[in-house]
Amino acid sequence: MRLFRKLITACACVAILLMATAVPANADATDFRKLDTLMNGAVRDSVFPGASLAVIYRGKTVFHKAFGHLTYDPHSAPADTTTIYDAASLTKAVVTTSIAMQLVERDSLDLRAPVSRYRPGFACNGKERITIEQLMRHTSGLRAHTYFAETCATREEALQAIDRDSVVSVPGAKTEYSDLNFILLGSIVEQITGKSLAANFHTRFAAPLTMNSTMFTPPLSLAARIAPTGEDGIWKLPRPRPLVNDQNAALLGGISGHAGLFTTTGDLTKMVKMLMNGGQLDGKRYIKASTVKRFRERGDTPRALGWDLVTPGGKSSAGHYFSSNSWGHLGFTGTSIWVDPEKDLAVILLSNRVWPTPENIRIRKFRPVLHDTVVECLEGR
Repeated sequence: MRLFRKLITACACVAILLMATAVPANADATDFRKLDTLMNGAVRDSVFPGASLAVIYRGKTVFHKAFGHLTYDPHSAPADTTTIYDAASLTKAVVTTSIAMQLVERDSLDLRAPVSRYRPGFACNGKERITIEQLMRHTSGLRAHTYFAETCATREEALQAIDRDSVVSVPGAKTEYSDLNFILLGSIVEQITGKSLAANFHTRFAAPLTMNSTMFTPPLSLAARIAPTGEDGIWKLPRPRPLVNDQNAALLGGISGHAGLFTTTGDLTKMVKMLMNGGQLDGKRYIKASTVKRFRERGDTPRALGWDLVTPGGKSSAGHYFSSNSWGHLGFTGTSIWVDPEKDLAVILLSNRVWPTPENIRIRKFRPVLHDTVVECLEGR
């Protein structure tokens, strides 16, 4: 009897210990059927032919699935979580901004310095006082977009065209999203480091984070894994066109500060977790926490440094439930990252909505519904 009582006591202690260390029953038991239904419906409604979606919540990837196919042909390969997508303007935030964070904290790049410190030829036609910070916040006054391939044949000719261009608004007076800002930033990163943007990102982030499917100018050997984007019928140059959807990025050799990155949702979860965790992941620090915080601050503009922010009281692609402290970015090809630090939540969407034509803009209405649905699933709304 005494032995039996000891056994019961021991079992009770083990049970108490297990209860104390167990994960709450609902932590990994979120009902995502509503999200599945939404994504499958988006494929049926031709929002995109296929997509990969990852949800990070409280430090864990709690949802990671792919939907649809690589094209609208039902016989095309199904999309999966290893499908590689053209990230488009996510390049600005994931690549150029992350590298800029490291350069700023190591005093190689001065946010308050005029762009002309790094590109002397830029100081003309009202651009003399434009700063690096104004490029990053899209308050430079530069025009939003130019098809450089219509007048330029090389990367250097395109950069010189930006140097010679005039502003379309007073620098610092208003926010106007511009690819030209980050084309310049990419070239400045390369000038400071003496290495290409692709080499910088690979060495600083992709390799140590084991983002093995993330790169610029992917090789033909990966073609079967890459979701196609729209055909470019206006390429005028005699040399072969790089794979990237963005024509200016193609002119720049497929590597630019504004576009050109190819990646997967699995790889991006590592980068996003690192940024959510104050620049550190798995015991390795990539960026100082103070630097990450500095680059997320709104300041006097509606955008952070390299990242977009939720507009208070306005419509946002992040939906209705993401807090006003949320940060993220969109990509033209149908990609997005939105992070809510208050909810400790991130949603990463990669798609090729531009296949076969960029005229398909259904994703504009879909994005806020997607983010609302994710929150509703997690919070049981």
